[in-house]
Amino acid sequence: MKLIPKALSLALLCGLASHASAATEVTFWHSMEGALGERVNEIVDNFNKSQSDYKVTATYKGNYGESMNAGIAAFRAGQAPDIIQVFEVGTATMMYSKGAIKPIQEMSEEVGKPIDPAKFVPGIAGYYSEPNGKLASMPFNSSTPVFYYNKDMFTKAGLDPNTPPKTYQEINAAAEKIKAAGFECGYTTSWPSWVLVENFAALHNTPYASKNNGFDGLDARVDLKHENFVKHFTYLNEMAKAGTFTYGGRGDAGNSLFSAGKCAMFTGSSGSRASFSKNAQFEFGISRLPYNSDIVSEPQNSVIGGASLWVFNKKSEDIYKGVTAFFHYISEPSVAAKWHQDTGYVPVVKAAYEETKASGFYEKNPGTDIPFLQLNVATTDASRGVRLGFLPQIRDVQDGELEKIFAQKVSVAEGLEEMTRRDNELLTRFENSNK
Repeated sequence: MKLIPKALSLALLCGLASHASAATEVTFWHSMEGALGERVNEIVDNFNKSQSDYKVTATYKGNYGESMNAGIAAFRAGQAPDIIQVFEVGTATMMYSKGAIKPIQEMSEEVGKPIDPAKFVPGIAGYYSEPNGKLASMPFNSSTPVFYYNKDMFTKAGLDPNTPPKTYQEINAAAEKIKAAGFECGYTTSWPSWVLVENFAALHNTPYASKNNGFDGLDARVDLKHENFVKHFTYLNEMAKAGTFTYGGRGDAGNSLFSAGKCAMFTGSSGSRASFSKNAQFEFGISRLPYNSDIVSEPQNSVIGGASLWVFNKKSEDIYKGVTAFFHYISEPSVAAKWHQDTGYVPVVKAAYEETKASGFYEKNPGTDIPFLQLNVATTDASRGVRLGFLPQIRDVQDGELEKIFAQKVSVAEGLEEMTRRDNELLTRFENSNK
């Protein structure tokens, strides 16, 4: 028998040991770019360094819509990633994709390391839970819209930079002074349908759709003809005519109007704070989402935006163990607190809020606790948020009609009537395809 040299045998043994202990690869597709993408990469790198059993590889796959479409196409081709970040408007679509998705609480229980939904903010966990109360997806970058304002412009316009408007009526009055001081734009918003329709409804405790805003069944239907919607958009349209409200475009197009110093006041995602902190050349403040004082005297709660992390079905047990380990890591209070502090997203883990508060972060950074405070409110059936199929397409319909309203091409009543009709055509299609 031919003997193997000792040095060679040691090398072979080391190679076999190395191969045997190779980390399980976990693929993660996300939609975070710029400063937010840097923070995601940091979390992933720190997780990979914290242990040697798993290696998560994070890949930017475009905006939320692009990433979701890419994930669906990859699943159909048998090449789905292990984890995919999906915006909250895709929640109903993902939940009804029964064969494609592995519910994360079920997954974690099967591998012996259960994820406890009680650790998360109730309103956030509830949104991403199945009817049985178990988490379907992992809360991650939950946001909610807040009010941003340019303190430098306020000072130059003779407004108190430490007393932001609380109502749309006060925004209108402040915008008149901003315009009189020579600035081109008083108030704008990003994500018009999310901020001005969905969050307006919750903040003013106004039903958005039947079946508890879609949580209780596929046969939910939208009704935007409620008198509160009419009153709200009539007021905004008068502001648009007067030049105190500027329609900034769909999605996050309005962000640039604020960050470039063109608009003094802005409503948009709390998750935009990281970008504004990095790019804005002025001091800005953060305050609560405004309400219409002709409709309510006290606002209810805002609703979440952002995204959660979904896991695809038919993966190996080792991958599911790796995904579970990663999810436990990102929900550790210190990790979740840093993500919240760095980005402006809501601390989805309750202990992360307490840790952040105890550190003095909120005292040093006024307004950064507002997203949590706006969400940490007992909800009503009308204010818990919206869970409807084809919600991205529904938002597109609403944005298109809002553009017509603010361009004075249709009346408020006509625009809301058309939104309701076309939205419900989409919901009928979704119901028929998922029965």
